[in-house]
Order: sequence, then structure tokens, then C-alpha cells
Amino acid sequence: MMEERRPHQNHSITFSNSTTSAFLRKIKDHAPTLLISGSILLLLTGLTVTATVLCIIFFSPLILFTSPIWFPIVAFLLVVTAGFMSLCGFGVALAAGLSWIYRYFRGMHPPGSDRFDNGRSLIYDTASAAQCDVRRPCRELA
Repeated sequence: MMEERRPHQNHSITFSNSTTSAFLRKIKDHAPTLLISGSILLLLTGLTVTATVLCIIFFSPLILFTSPIWFPIVAFLLVVTAGFMSLCGFGVALAAGLSWIYRYFRGMHPPGSDRFDNGRSLIYDTASAAQCDVRRPCRELA
């Protein structure tokens, strides 16, 4: 018996999605430009790292000798900046809270007001039930 031969199968990747193939075609068309841009960016990265290392080597003695002067100044500026940023954050939170309260009492129904109303009615119902439970034994004793 003669064995039937199958044609050689193509194992390359085929994309059925037209946008994917269009994207790959665009990349293929722009390959030289991408190669040049990538090479320039790689060169600039190397120059930046080299300049950083050389600055650290040359300026570290200067930084080391003047650190008793710079450390208190930097620490003070850090504390002042952190305090100012905290103050600004608390101010924004206060303004947002006051805005929500104003809109709630004016009847504008800000986000979350329904949950606030449900909680208030739940507290009122619980207090009313507790008041009835307290009054009932007193009436029975009298």
C-alpha cells in the first residue's frame, strides 16, 4: 500500500484579525525609523547614566564636607513642606465636607445622602424601640 503524503504545513503565525495585521504592517513599514529612534534613545540613556556617575564621583567629596550645613537646612525644609502639604490636604478635605453638608441641608441630595438618611432612620428606630422597652416595665410596676 502506498502511503499518502501530506503537503508541508506552514507553521508561521497568521493573524485573522485585520487590525492586528494592519498594525504589524505599519510597524514593518516604519522599521528603519523605529530603529534609528531607538538607537538615539539608547545613546542618550547611556550618556545620562555616565554623566550621573561622573557627577557623583566628582561632587561626593564636596557634598560630604558640606553635609553638616546642608542636613539641618534640608531637614527643616522637609518638615515645613510636609506641614504645608498636610495643611493643604486638610483644607481641601474640610472644603469638600462643608460643601457636602451645605448641599445636603439645601436638599440637593449629594452622593451618599441616601445612606446617611438610612443610618439616621435606623438610629431613630433603635432609640424608639429602646424607649418603649424601658417604659413598658415601668408601667407594669405602677
